[in-house]
Amino acid sequence: MSIRLGDTAPDFTAATTEGELSFLDWKGDSWAVLFSHPKDFTPVCTTELGAVAKLKDEFDARGTKVIGLSVSPLEDHEVWKKDIEETQGVDELNFPIIADPERKVADLYDMIHPEVSETTTVRSVFIIGPDDKVKLTLTYPASTGRNFDELLRVIDSLQLTSKEQLATPANWTKGDKVIVTPAVSDEDARQRFGEIDAPRPYLRYVADPTA
Repeated sequence: MSIRLGDTAPDFTAATTEGELSFLDWKGDSWAVLFSHPKDFTPVCTTELGAVAKLKDEFDARGTKVIGLSVSPLEDHEVWKKDIEETQGVDELNFPIIADPERKVADLYDMIHPEVSETTTVRSVFIIGPDDKVKLTLTYPASTGRNFDELLRVIDSLQLTSKEQLATPANWTKGDKVIVTPAVSDEDARQRFGEIDAPRPYLRYVADPTA
């Protein structure tokens, strides 16, 4: 089953490094990032998990929970955790990793692409909102590590635009000017967001209201 933007994130129950959990109950009304790894004891994955552990405060500040997944068994996860902590300079792996040796979650989220591998997951990313709807999907090849600063940037954009009739321009980061959507009139935009910078009638910039 292919997961598309706007779909309700499929629920599942799975064993993790922090005990068995039901995904949507664990997520609650938070934002969440679910990201998969081809398997344990792989070099790129090791760096990625370390990078995410270092960013815990950033995800927490955005009300966002993070959970990883690998098709390797739980006992391998426990050994791999120690490798990650020792090689990536983190005190602890501070988020759960799903053990999915039967590939139930991987199949549910279409994380296995047969043209790449019949048995291991690609580097999939799903950002899920408080309403349990999928807000973003990304797929990376096994050879390319993900940029988690970019995921934080996307979460900032998603959280802003979920509350206001605004959009974010190319390469936007929090605090930069944002774009008023066409559904908002100039008058309403000025009342709600202040001064408008409009190089074209359809391209209207205002200050980031969350900055």
